[in-house]
Amino acid sequence: MDKSLDSSNPKPGTGPLRPRFILASMPKTLSIVIITLNEAANLPRTLASVQGMGEIVVVDSGSTDATPEIARLAGARVFTEPWKGFGAQKNSAIRHAAGDWILSLDADEEVSPQLALEMQRLFAGEPPYSAYRIPRLNHFLGQPLKHGGYWPDPKLRLFRPGAARFEERPVHETTQTSGPVGQLRGHLIHRCYATLEEYIDHMNRYSTLGAEMLAASGRAPRSLPSFLWNALLNPAATFVYNYVCRLGFLDGRAGLLQHLNHSAYIHWKFVKAWRLGRRA
Repeated sequence: MDKSLDSSNPKPGTGPLRPRFILASMPKTLSIVIITLNEAANLPRTLASVQGMGEIVVVDSGSTDATPEIARLAGARVFTEPWKGFGAQKNSAIRHAAGDWILSLDADEEVSPQLALEMQRLFAGEPPYSAYRIPRLNHFLGQPLKHGGYWPDPKLRLFRPGAARFEERPVHETTQTSGPVGQLRGHLIHRCYATLEEYIDHMNRYSTLGAEMLAASGRAPRSLPSFLWNALLNPAATFVYNYVCRLGFLDGRAGLLQHLNHSAYIHWKFVKAWRLGRRA
């Protein structure tokens, strides 16, 4: 593995990405699948982290920035498709993959060098499982969150074609599989929410989608006790549990802001669901 290669983010039109590391040829082919929408700020890091690991498939849903160009410069196969929801979009990207194995990434995630080497060793033989969970190290305001329930945050992202698929729901999609699942030690790096404004905007959108899911399933709070619990007591209890009992305070100011705003997100979601329920 050559660690001396330049890992700086390229600017659109300045030439191909230089990988942070290159793996030796793996005996089993790998497809890295990514869905995108206006991810020019994040995508170069993600693509640099997987250069040399296999084919890259990007399904874009109409970016107005340089996202498609950045992906093509990295050698990715780029498809443009209308937005169908997170789960359905990721399943569509999986269908474009041609490898023996699939690694599903978000556009703001990176493969760590430790994970890349572990995958190389895994594929040197015959993997005992058809799907693997990968721990994910989340970053908030540029700082890794190692407490409060945010680590190891395992995600089922590596699997054989047909062994797993994403639940088709508007938000918080999970990966479904029917067989036993292995666990890797190397981790993904999730560089989410570089600014507090970005996080608040993101949680506002997600709370709307979550409220719509609650209302559609008939779980929107309707009575006063239900509203008080879900919109007021539940957010407060979640903050105490994650920040105090799960040691979120050890992540400093970033941890405090993360857990405060996550509790606010829960409040927003149930207030919006309550309003939707009243309208219904």
